[in-house]
Amino acid sequence: MANHASAEKRNRQRITRTERNRAAKSALRTELKKARAAVTKGDGAAAVKAAISMADKTASKGVVPKKRAARLKARLARALSKAAKAKSA
Repeated sequence: MANHASAEKRNRQRITRTERNRAAKSALRTELKKARAAVTKGDGAAAVKAAISMADKTASKGVVPKKRAARLKARLARALSKAAKAKSA
């Protein structure tokens, strides 16, 4: 337990940040799942766009590292491209 007022405040801030970051990560994972499911169905362009936007937002806030967001976006784009090629062929 914190013994100083500053330590108590830091603890409150930590809890607030943790809850906010957890919610943002959860929302990102949900968008990614929706996008992946939409890509497998064949109509994923809008869902992928929403997931990419969410990845950018979470990375800009520092919730996830920028390179992780870039990797997630690249994988989604590659899956969408692959699905589009398979659909056209």
